[in-house]
Amino acid sequence: MKELIRFLLLEDPNVRTVVFGTILLNLSASVVGTFAFLQKKSLSGDAVAHSILPGICIAFIAFQTKSLWVLLPGAFVTGWLSLYLVDLISHHSKLKQDTAIAVVLSVFFAVGIILLTYIQHSGSGAQSGLDSFLFGKAAALLEKDLLSYAIISMLVISITAFFFKEFMLISFDAVYAGSIGVPVRTLQLVLTTLTVISIVTGIQSVGVVLMSAMLITPAVAARYWTDNLKRLLLLAVLFNTFAAIIGSYISYRYPSMPTGPWIVLVISMFAFASILFAPKKGIVYSMYRVFKHKSLILKENILKALYQLGEQENRFQDTHALSNLLAKRNLPLWQVYPALYRLRFEGYLQHTGEGWALTNEGIERGKRIVRLHRLWEMYLSKNLLLPSDHVHDDAETIEHILTPELESRLEKSLNFPEVDPHEKKIPR
Repeated sequence: MKELIRFLLLEDPNVRTVVFGTILLNLSASVVGTFAFLQKKSLSGDAVAHSILPGICIAFIAFQTKSLWVLLPGAFVTGWLSLYLVDLISHHSKLKQDTAIAVVLSVFFAVGIILLTYIQHSGSGAQSGLDSFLFGKAAALLEKDLLSYAIISMLVISITAFFFKEFMLISFDAVYAGSIGVPVRTLQLVLTTLTVISIVTGIQSVGVVLMSAMLITPAVAARYWTDNLKRLLLLAVLFNTFAAIIGSYISYRYPSMPTGPWIVLVISMFAFASILFAPKKGIVYSMYRVFKHKSLILKENILKALYQLGEQENRFQDTHALSNLLAKRNLPLWQVYPALYRLRFEGYLQHTGEGWALTNEGIERGKRIVRLHRLWEMYLSKNLLLPSDHVHDDAETIEHILTPELESRLEKSLNFPEVDPHEKKIPR
């Protein structure tokens, strides 16, 4: 606890530098990464991240310095060149964009590794620590780097804010944006340039291998929580900021642990948690919704079957044995039992020693499902001219989702029919 408080108070200058440095890097990465994700260009970040390594090595060989402002132009040129080649290959060949990205990424990264190996064996006195660009080394950040990161982050965020509406348009519907006069190609070049700048800036902290994860993963996590672009950007920034703080703390608490990979690991945990548990879009919620819908269909099919059994003698409150219900409706016994007791709990059924009977509420609900089924069969037969033996399956599906409003309009459009295509009475 004492170490945590000391970390949060930022008493250690090195901790202060690492925390502020990673937060500044993550700010610009989150913003441009969100737009790249929305444009379905997530792999482009991966291509750029791997392609800037030869640019860094060439800049180092030429100037023999590890200054960020010297290495940045080299990284920027090869990063931009990789995106140009991906665009060129995917538009002028039969290869798809993901294939073009894989080819360009592999070639540039291989050249980068060859150049890095050459530098390490060249005997240059300044080459020590250059390999940190491969996997990142946030602990190596210096206070003078913070100013550089702040300038770059503010530049990226300011340009994004200035073109926010245009970026939003080309991200969601580039064709429409072009049709109303928005310079789509130019804005895409601006956005691509900002993406390259953000990636190039972050490599010292996270490295070329993991930078693409920091770019895209926060946007993936945020997308599960909102459809609003401003909230999406805010959430992506927050996720990345929390990941930067937690990753920095783990590295501070356990010095042998690298900061960059921990930041990526934490943000990935946010993403997995969002994919699983986010309301409305998470996997768990989707499974619950499917279960709930299947449960509703099962319960309504049981009520319908009991109502149809009552139709035979026009005695709807009679008790029916479970075997009669299963004979009427072929349902799995292991599913029927819990559904019967849920219907009893909800007041639609009552249970006696002889079997199951509809309550007044159960009769009304069962009658409505039967009515919807026969009305829809009538609609298919009358309006789509389907034979009577081809309408049952469709009616089985649609009867569970028709609203009272649609039910009323359906009845009216059919002129309130008395019987269905099988000459069975439509209950009212």
